[in-house]
Amino acid sequence: MAKMKSFWNNLPQPFFALAPMEAVTDVVFRHVVQRAGAPDIFFTEFANATGWVHAGDKAIAGRLLKTDDEHPLVAQIWGGEPGDMEQFAAHCARLGFDGIDINMGCPAKSAIKSGGAALIRRPDVAIAAIHAAKTAGLPVSVKTRLGYTYVDEWREWLRTLLEQDIANLTIHLRTKKEMSKAPAHYELIGDIVMLRDTVAPHTLLTINGDIRDREHGLALAAAHPGVNGIMIGRGVFANPFCFAAGDTGYLHSQNNLEQNKAISIDDDSVTARYTELFDLLNYHLDLFDRYQPQTGRPFETLKRFFKIYVKGFDGAKELRDQLMHAASTDEVRRIIM
Repeated sequence: MAKMKSFWNNLPQPFFALAPMEAVTDVVFRHVVQRAGAPDIFFTEFANATGWVHAGDKAIAGRLLKTDDEHPLVAQIWGGEPGDMEQFAAHCARLGFDGIDINMGCPAKSAIKSGGAALIRRPDVAIAAIHAAKTAGLPVSVKTRLGYTYVDEWREWLRTLLEQDIANLTIHLRTKKEMSKAPAHYELIGDIVMLRDTVAPHTLLTINGDIRDREHGLALAAAHPGVNGIMIGRGVFANPFCFAAGDTGYLHSQNNLEQNKAISIDDDSVTARYTELFDLLNYHLDLFDRYQPQTGRPFETLKRFFKIYVKGFDGAKELRDQLMHAASTDEVRRIIM
């Protein structure tokens, strides 16, 4: 059988991806990151297959809203019922997504009732979900964790996934139990690469967890030959320019912003970066207003993003407090003028 044409085969090495994040990586924020410094791949928020099958588009609340300039864009779906996964994957194909990614790592209580990290304990269901999603004709990938409770679960669990002939396997280098509280287990990367090379050398391998920016990702890939992709999640909150080539993340590194004193904005280069940040915030506000009729997102959901743009300088805390009390995008614009 001829191999399916797949965008995964045409990516640079290593490629960079923005992690799928619930209530974060919607059509608005993806465009913000695209302007700041685009990764090679975008993923949607998590969209539930069973919810869509039984309640239609209202159940996924704009999570699959996209625009024609977003490529490659992968729909991240989750659920535990193979029949629902098959129907939903077909829907994603009709919408024009470039791939399907199945979430098998989300630790949230709402997800593990029928999917997410719960599938680590239900490999038979995980296998059935992968095969169901493949019927849509799009390349299927999986994002997961090392294990549910114990780190040493990784070998058997990842072997099971690699045996399913998937396009890419993204591993958040923690267990479900560790959430994001323990350091990512970089010490296992070499062994995971060896397992992939043995079981499924054609499957791409992406690592995720505590990766700050492009420079950090490139260093990890250089230290661990065989890693194909780097996924950044929370790092984009520390530095929205984290994917940009040559960006050091100086102003936005956790060390500078959380441990050091506030930065003076007298230096011209520092002033320029803060001008960029406020321009990016204004762009975010404009996009929110443009797509809000389709996403249905209330203004309050914008407030989680303010810390990306307003931090690290004298008066930032006070300004951010003002923004948190705003009631509209127009009020935000007036405050930051």
